[in-house]
Amino acid sequence: MKRRTGVFGIALILILFASGAYVALRLMLGSAPSIAIGGRIAVIPITGVIESERQFVTRLGHYADDRSVRGFLIEIRSPGGGAAASQAIYEALRQFRAEDDRPVVAWIGAVGASGGYYVALPADSIVALPSSIIGSIGVIMKFPNAGELFRRWGVEFEVIKSGVNKELGSGTRPLTESERAILQTLIDDTYGQFVDAVAESRPLSRDSVMVLADGRVFSGARAANNGLIDATGTLENALAVAGRMAGLGDTPRTVRPARRSPTLWEWFLNSTGSRWLERLGLHVGGSTGMPANLRYEWQ
Repeated sequence: MKRRTGVFGIALILILFASGAYVALRLMLGSAPSIAIGGRIAVIPITGVIESERQFVTRLGHYADDRSVRGFLIEIRSPGGGAAASQAIYEALRQFRAEDDRPVVAWIGAVGASGGYYVALPADSIVALPSSIIGSIGVIMKFPNAGELFRRWGVEFEVIKSGVNKELGSGTRPLTESERAILQTLIDDTYGQFVDAVAESRPLSRDSVMVLADGRVFSGARAANNGLIDATGTLENALAVAGRMAGLGDTPRTVRPARRSPTLWEWFLNSTGSRWLERLGLHVGGSTGMPANLRYEWQ
């Protein structure tokens, strides 16, 4: 009896350990470990303002290791966000495409603008709704200028710095012309990287991209006519494209990260909160951690 009880206890411990590992992996990846046999399309969402690449890169790596996944559908509903985070997602997808022959299709829902469009560029095919908002190819940076407000409050700042430009963009005074020129160079460099990515990824010359890259947005239908995307269609249409490219037919099985309710902070940032913070020149999270950073974002 004692031996049977001991075996039962060990078995129970092993079951609890396996369950804990399963839950931990599910929480970390946002999806259940794959045990299915046969081909599937992994659907990876990019939703809301892009402030970090971490979750997407983790999910992409998880599904890349799953050999039952025969293709990928990137589901985008984003106005963009931080330039660094958007570029990190773009580079992760581009590197994956260079090392793996499984197809990647991007689908854009209501909006895939600026960084939300940037992250779609490495895909084999980009599909969007005819009414989707697409484009906004450009860069923006905002700083608060609270100098007048501080003066009204009688607040003064004593600044000790190592160089003339160390206080650039402090928000306690207006930018000087030389400071503005420095930041404009930074904007121009980052803008050029965006334009180059579009020209390299789409069947467009750099000159053709420049005509479209003044920050304007296009409907999905017009974006298709301009060569920014490949076709218009629903999410199901895009899934069919991915399925055919993967040899799984028009209605492939799918796997996607488990959905979870956003935290109050995430809801705040992805709704009115991010816009409110933006008006103050503040951005939370992202790859840089800067209070105001370069943005590939539709304003």
